[in-house]
Amino acid sequence: MFLPRVFGMPTFGSMRPFEELSRMRRQMDRIMDSFMEPRLQGLRSGVFPAINLTEDDNHFYLRAELPGVKAEDLDIQATGRNVTISGERKLATEDASARYHRREREGGRFSRALAMPKEIDADRVEARMQNGMLTLKVPKSESAKPRRIAIGS
Repeated sequence: MFLPRVFGMPTFGSMRPFEELSRMRRQMDRIMDSFMEPRLQGLRSGVFPAINLTEDDNHFYLRAELPGVKAEDLDIQATGRNVTISGERKLATEDASARYHRREREGGRFSRALAMPKEIDADRVEARMQNGMLTLKVPKSESAKPRRIAIGS
């Protein structure tokens, strides 16, 4: 017992080393939480807007959930292999005396850029907004479309 105490080594009959590690972890969690600004804490939950990207032989289909966003508040740009959706989500202002019990919805500017798997024809992209769902029909460039090869006899 004498040597472990002198050299600061853990004694195996005690759980103190694990208690110390647990205490250090709690302290590190508190330190890291203090660096996170309150306005950025809502960003931990995910990326806005949520997007699904699918394809068929001729097109990519990009669907983005944008509840409460009007079409005139969106800016959609397409170049080469990239599509960018940016805009602003405006929330109704609350009374100054309102006290929040839960606040998960955030407003403000957003921007989301996606690199498509293949080249696109940026001049023929079609956009449609319906019930808070933005749907982009993005044609593939001719070089990106699969070619059917006929087998000669």
